[in-house]
Amino acid sequence: MKLIPIISILVFSSLSIGCASAHQAHSGGIKAKQQTDVIAPFDIIHAKISTEGNTAIFHIAVSENAGTSKPTKTGKLAGSRAFAYVWPTNIDSFEVGFEHQAGILALAVATHPDFDDTPLFDENRDGNTGNDGNIWHSHWVVLQPNEQCGKGALGVVDIPEGSKPRLPKTWPGLPILLDSPGWQPTINGETVEVRIPFDDIGVVNSAQFDGVTAGLRINVDVHAPLFCVVDVFDIASGDLSLPGKVNQ
Repeated sequence: MKLIPIISILVFSSLSIGCASAHQAHSGGIKAKQQTDVIAPFDIIHAKISTEGNTAIFHIAVSENAGTSKPTKTGKLAGSRAFAYVWPTNIDSFEVGFEHQAGILALAVATHPDFDDTPLFDENRDGNTGNDGNIWHSHWVVLQPNEQCGKGALGVVDIPEGSKPRLPKTWPGLPILLDSPGWQPTINGETVEVRIPFDDIGVVNSAQFDGVTAGLRINVDVHAPLFCVVDVFDIASGDLSLPGKVNQ
């Protein structure tokens, strides 16, 4: 009797069962089927928003190895890319510091090795706040459909030159509706989570949401539209219908 094939089968079976059990452990939120054509770190199996007191917990689970895939560094801003785990919501953008109903408010956990857009924070703790865009970090972004980004594509809303819209105190200075509030994500195994305090948690409790993994790109002209969603890897609902309900 050959033991090696039998051992291999047993190990593979135990890993598969363990993986399935871990996936089944996620309760509530939006459950999604595993996709064979999406790489595991971006293959969403679960997306959820829950609250504890005045804190909102944003959660995405993927097939495995969350956060392990990052864009290749190009050495320049123009045309550079970002990867992100995103929770689009129907929360009014005013609630986090932008104008009322400026677009689709989304929380994003992003990484991009060619630029840093968190000037107030030193994520890698080396004394330089301008060199850690490659570390996963959080943003509020406001999205709108933008055909210049591609047919049916979304882009981060640009701030026209000379205009002075309402902006959060931690706006990083880029000419787009993006905030860098410094809420640190926790990435562990198959999950990505961010805990965010709200003055009025009621705006979260009544919200609806979805879960998305995506690739974004800085315009090669570094001009409006500045930041486009160019690749959607996976959508928890399948159609971006925001079916998720908080605490359900």
